[in-house]
Amino acid sequence: MKRPIPKYLWVITAIAGVLVIGTVDLVTGFEMQFFAFYFWPVSMAAWHIGRGASVWVSVLSALVWFATDMLSGHLHSWHFYVVWNTMVRLFSFVVFGLLVSRVRQLLTEQRTLTEDLRRALSEVKVLETFLPICSRCKKIRDQEGSWQELEEYITAHSNTLFSHGYCPECARKAMIEAGLVEK
Repeated sequence: MKRPIPKYLWVITAIAGVLVIGTVDLVTGFEMQFFAFYFWPVSMAAWHIGRGASVWVSVLSALVWFATDMLSGHLHSWHFYVVWNTMVRLFSFVVFGLLVSRVRQLLTEQRTLTEDLRRALSEVKVLETFLPICSRCKKIRDQEGSWQELEEYITAHSNTLFSHGYCPECARKAMIEAGLVEK
């Protein structure tokens, strides 16, 4: 089984990814948009590290994008547009990161439930054969040929426990036999 990559390496990779994308974004100028590429380190942080890390990488991505936009020499008609664009990107990165981390969480929960179900099914003892049973005393003959009480056999082959009582017919018969009621 392969060893998992430590989280600090994922952090370093995510930060390096943001910086590399920011550098490429800065070098190519404002005419080429690399907005979509920032989702890669955000999703990587969300998947491998967690929700909190995805938010921090989202903030870093938005700040790097803001810095590259400012350093690229792109002039905006109003400073509000730079802030607005940065906030829209930050919101997009955060939402995307939260969604990826939620998908990862649901997948992990599903895998855990599947494994629990697999384990439970392997522990279930199913009666799937003809049972030789005595017509009179209702004892069951097991595979070794010995006879067991019905309750013992079923308890040994399942998680069933028994309590005993009388059905109405048998209760009436027992009371008649004991002389407590008349026919």
